[in-house]
Amino acid sequence: MKTTTTVPDYFGCDVFDDRVMKATLSAKVYASLRRTIDEGAELDAGVANAVAEAMKEWAVGKGATHFTHWFQPLTGITAEKHDSFISPSPDGGVIMEFSGKELIKGEPDASSFPSGGLRATFEARGYTAWDPTSYAFLKGNTLCIPTAFCSYGGHALDKKTPLLRSMEALSKQALRILRLFGNTTAKRVISSVGPEQEYFLISKEMYDKRPDLRFTGRTLFGSKPPKGQELDDHYFGVIKPGVQAYMKDLNEELWKLGILAKTEHNEVAPAQHELAPIYSTTNIATDHNQLTMEIMQKVAAKHGLVCLLHEKPFAGVNGSGKHNNWSIATDNGQNLLSPGDTPYENAQFLLFLCAVIKAVDDYQDLLRLSVATAGNDHRLGANEAPPAVISMFLGDELNAVLEAIDTDTPYAGTEKTVMKLGVDVLPKFNRDTTDRNRTSPFAFTGNKFEFRMLGSSNSIACANIMLNSAVAESLKIYADRLEGAENFEDALHAMIKKTIRDHKRIIFNGNGYDDAWIKEATEVRGLSNYRTTAFQLPHDGRLHASPS
Repeated sequence: MKTTTTVPDYFGCDVFDDRVMKATLSAKVYASLRRTIDEGAELDAGVANAVAEAMKEWAVGKGATHFTHWFQPLTGITAEKHDSFISPSPDGGVIMEFSGKELIKGEPDASSFPSGGLRATFEARGYTAWDPTSYAFLKGNTLCIPTAFCSYGGHALDKKTPLLRSMEALSKQALRILRLFGNTTAKRVISSVGPEQEYFLISKEMYDKRPDLRFTGRTLFGSKPPKGQELDDHYFGVIKPGVQAYMKDLNEELWKLGILAKTEHNEVAPAQHELAPIYSTTNIATDHNQLTMEIMQKVAAKHGLVCLLHEKPFAGVNGSGKHNNWSIATDNGQNLLSPGDTPYENAQFLLFLCAVIKAVDDYQDLLRLSVATAGNDHRLGANEAPPAVISMFLGDELNAVLEAIDTDTPYAGTEKTVMKLGVDVLPKFNRDTTDRNRTSPFAFTGNKFEFRMLGSSNSIACANIMLNSAVAESLKIYADRLEGAENFEDALHAMIKKTIRDHKRIIFNGNGYDDAWIKEATEVRGLSNYRTTAFQLPHDGRLHASPS
């Protein structure tokens, strides 16, 4: 009788995840490792050796012969140097060994990667350091250990190190705010991301006939096709059998690596498709998205296809983006960007919302810089992507609430009331009382923000580093002032009101494609508009930052 293998049977089978750790580590070692992962506790050498031995036994048992410290240098892709597990034995044979020292630290060359001038050829030493918050995994015959990458002097040379730092900064400052609202149970605040990934699939045979595609990833010449996306009939259309077979194999490879691939569909342009995962913590989501892009291209080759991740591979049809759905929540499951049921919960929500508003306005240049690539310049401002001007969409109801607070006028919601936070009754905000604005670069979508400017080939690390860090700074400013306030509720009300007044220029709920908006944004509101990467790069992101 034939047995059917289901997804739960093999999901994460190539990952040294919590299930494997529980099964292979002693209770004492497992508990110590969990403290390191969950609380940042220091990992001692004995625990590291035990974990390394268990990792090696698990990996070798699944056919692995090598290990690598898998890291993310400033190239936008990943890097790895493979070492075998073999060590010589006295009888002329070999044994398979892997120590805690090898697990914790590696030494790749630090002068041959882009480094922002921090490393020269005569200063080549660099280190990779194990990131225990992201599970090790198998890729072929190699055990891949996610790591951070730094110089001999301790400077970050990668995208993981500043990302982890930004997550820690956000957690620290958000906890200060939560304590002011009486939350004594949360131990961490975690930023999470669900990055939607768009891509094109074309025939390898056709691809090989196009030197422009092969050399640049996009077409540089040629005629328009007889049928483009005029009817928009490709969007959500029936998936062709060849593409469906590709998606099936892609899902299986992603699921084996514990990547939560959830949604797949045809996108607007012919031959364009999308894959969307379930939310993960920002660090893991970044690792998973890098793996997703790599596996997309490998699986395509097996099907006689080429996966194009260039932001605008074909003129005249939509390009590909990567929508970065970002939110923050406590370690016990409270979404801090979700409206609450009580006045205090809504006051807390509004303060976190204001922190994001302030962050996006203060650091609009850095957010634009985080998605600035030559490929993405071809896409931003076209009919499938937001313009290069950063603005925020909040929807009619939230906009009306903020306006009522700013002007001390009654909010015309379920009941009219002057909205003095924490004193008078705040109406319950509904999550989906407004339309979706696909022209907005940064849109509130219920309990998260969707940053829509990322290009399809971008690492999501940069955007989330900027976003986490900017929001952390806003929260720090709020906490510093509220902690010393004589009357918390009055200070809270004043803080939210001041933020709305100082930063409402960044809020725009209209049509981002309208030329009148671009003129208003730049000439009236003073927002930046860097149409191309060349204009963006000289600016450091503090041009529009306010000291408040």
